[in-house]
Amino acid sequence: MAPHALTGSGCCSRGLLLLWALLGTGLCHAGVETESFAQDTRTSPPMATINWTAQLVEEMYSNITQKCWEIFVDLMRNVTAPELCEWKVISRPYSLLQECLEYEADRLQYGYPNALAEQYIFQSHHRYFQNCTLEHYFDPPEDVLLAMIIAPICLIPFLVTLVIWRSKDSKA
Repeated sequence: MAPHALTGSGCCSRGLLLLWALLGTGLCHAGVETESFAQDTRTSPPMATINWTAQLVEEMYSNITQKCWEIFVDLMRNVTAPELCEWKVISRPYSLLQECLEYEADRLQYGYPNALAEQYIFQSHHRYFQNCTLEHYFDPPEDVLLAMIIAPICLIPFLVTLVIWRSKDSKA
């Protein structure tokens, strides 16, 4: 690199003089140059901060969640009426709606769950899943149900006895 020729009082190179002319700062005054430069290195440049108000964040989240809802509605158009209550069919669109609502809330630091997200979830249930009944789900027969309840209850005293018995053997 070729050295720059000194200009003026000899304190600034041609590049600094041009910078001074463009920016209008007094960096090229004799005796002040080193002080100004040192001051610039001590202070950090101002950081661009975003000061969003709660109202702005809520409005942004409202607009974004409307897009989430539109995507959900578009995906649900492909689901036929008999398939509306089959989890294998509706799990993808429903999960995408929930993930979209949650992701956007996290991205905006809005908090999830929130009232607006709940409205969309309730709206999806009201619009698409209102006629789904629990006919596919039934209680097991009473003897199976009784066995499922009593088995863990009977195991607890056995396991407690086993732990106490093994702890006594290790101390001896």
